[in-house]
Amino acid sequence: MAAGTTGATRIDASAGDYVLVALYFVVVLGIGLLARRRISSSLDFLLSGRSLPAWVTGLAFVSANLGAIELLGQAANGAQFGEQAFHYYWIGAIPAMVFLALVMMPFYYGSKVRSVPEFLGRRFDAKTQRLQGLLFALASVLLAGVNLYAMAIVVNALLGLPTWLAIVLAGVIVLAYTFLGGLSAAIYNEVLQFFVIVATMVPLTLVGLHRVGGWGGLVQRLTDQGSGSMLQAFPGSDLTGITNGVGSTIGVVLGLGFVTSFGYWTTNFTEVQRAFSARSASAAQRTPLIAAFPKVLIALVIIVPGMVAAVLVPGIEALKTGGPSGGVTYNDAVPLLLDELLPNGFLGVALAGLLAAFMAGMAANVSSFNTVVTYDLWQDWVRPGRDDAHYLEVGRAVTVIGTALAIGTAFIAAGFTNIMDYIQTLFSFFNVPLFAVFVLGLFWKRMTGSAGFWGLVSGTLGAVVVFVLNQTGALALSGQGSSFLGGGVATVVAVLVGWLVSQGGRPKPESELRGLVWSLTPAAERAVPREPGVLRSPVVLSVSVLVLAGAGYVVFAVV
Repeated sequence: MAAGTTGATRIDASAGDYVLVALYFVVVLGIGLLARRRISSSLDFLLSGRSLPAWVTGLAFVSANLGAIELLGQAANGAQFGEQAFHYYWIGAIPAMVFLALVMMPFYYGSKVRSVPEFLGRRFDAKTQRLQGLLFALASVLLAGVNLYAMAIVVNALLGLPTWLAIVLAGVIVLAYTFLGGLSAAIYNEVLQFFVIVATMVPLTLVGLHRVGGWGGLVQRLTDQGSGSMLQAFPGSDLTGITNGVGSTIGVVLGLGFVTSFGYWTTNFTEVQRAFSARSASAAQRTPLIAAFPKVLIALVIIVPGMVAAVLVPGIEALKTGGPSGGVTYNDAVPLLLDELLPNGFLGVALAGLLAAFMAGMAANVSSFNTVVTYDLWQDWVRPGRDDAHYLEVGRAVTVIGTALAIGTAFIAAGFTNIMDYIQTLFSFFNVPLFAVFVLGLFWKRMTGSAGFWGLVSGTLGAVVVFVLNQTGALALSGQGSSFLGGGVATVVAVLVGWLVSQGGRPKPESELRGLVWSLTPAAERAVPREPGVLRSPVVLSVSVLVLAGAGYVVFAVV
């Protein structure tokens, strides 16, 4: 159990800090109340009426990912693996976000589907849509539980509440504004939360570097404590658990950079939903590209503080050197660093930023959960043909149910000293097989509906088998190597089974696949209408952000 769940990381906050945190919650709930006035249909509640501008959906896209995955999980990676954790951003996000924008978003938005499972239903069949709806619903509540657990660590550190009470309190707060304002409330709060998070992590990074004597001082202290591998991005053996340098590099580039990252960023409806809510096809296409620029830079203010914690926070340093940690885990890096570095007064702003990150992550999971359950499972399967008011009420009810389930799954995350290990495992189960099936169906017109279904089933089972083998010691991979291997196995199995099953079946008529398969969709239909201005060009944005990510490696990982 992490120290954050036992009170060992209690933060010494002042009355002024508590007032600032309380004020932040008042603003968050106020946004929910304002957004409620604009809701008159299920589309308004679940997809913001497809009316939001690109800059809003772009910031919400990146903020939806700025939950526990970033602030606790990636900072924990920074504390444990150092520069190797940059791979999650520059290899493990940016290329996939560009691919989503240029290749997949025109099909997503152009088909007017309301969710990723609905796209699968049109491309394959209803059973594939329902299976993916169920898998996504399960993944959403598990990931929401991660964010809740992370948020509970901070609530526990502030108030000293028992873990279970901190989790419930955190869940109720997020439920309140998501229930009131639906996706619009979640998105506008995510935009606010993005700026609060940045206002928290930038000063924390600068103060931390100053305390250790700048970047040179950090390098020296890591070297002195025997953690020199944290200063080498490649081959990344600590991260992958693969001791062979070539094998580890392949694991990073293909396992993380292609299989896992493309599986997550291109098919995870939690993020993609933000683009679905854009007001035009052009705005939807630019959404992940706008998000990619802060994603590149956020790596610096997430990973570097984790590295600072590895030498500055006694418990984290003990984990690196083999000494007694006092029950502290890598997950505690950011809360402990906040308490170590920031004075009272500003600590309240920082704590609000930390809570903002976890609420953003959980709200993103819950809002995508209620959309998929309402549209893909309830409307299309369980209770079709009802009036829209019925589905609006179902959406609100599902929001409550999703939050309750997330509270239950939060306790699973408590069993991992680095929650990124858990998160990457979930991605290999749920996102990677979906990407394999999706891409095969997008570029191969002969793939059948049954092939999509069985490819998804077999790919998921393949990843689960790898996880079980590693847990039982048959593979003995440390770090996050088992999730990379599991993703690779899931991809190969899903594609192979999809191809084999298609040999014995009949594909849909080509007329039904127009707009769903690349070769059957005219180039004019695949092209998204361009808005004037160089900075609105998807190609210019794509090249610029790829160059920026490459420059990050040159500055931090190569030199």
